Amino acid sequence: QVQLVESGGGLVQPGGSLRLSCTTSGFTFSLSGMSWYRQSPGKERELVATISWFGSSTIYIDSVKGRFTISRDNAKNTLYLQMNSLKPEDTAVYYCNTKVVGSDYWGQGTQVTVSA
Repeated sequence: QVQLVESGGGLVQPGGSLRLSCTTSGFTFSLSGMSWYRQSPGKERELVATISWFGSSTIYIDSVKGRFTISRDNAKNTLYLQMNSLKPEDTAVYYCNTKVVGSDYWGQGTQVTVSA
């Protein structure tokens, strides 16, 4: 079955960095587009970044452009999100996502808290 497991979250001061990882199994990762979403308390889940199956195309929401980088290692079936210059408004639970045969799959999420 499809499994997505996020890791790498934590508490960081404003201006700091974190790298999130999403290890996957149960589907052909190298042929699948992947995304990172986030959800803050009281807000809807929002798409943060997406990457094509080969990694040649990436899209970011405006608020993270120039600060976050989505990448993938198809040999390791792993998705990454490098987050730099973190701001308090980046505080959220971050989820990785993929679609397999038209169905959405999600990990359990990893908490990122940006606070002094």
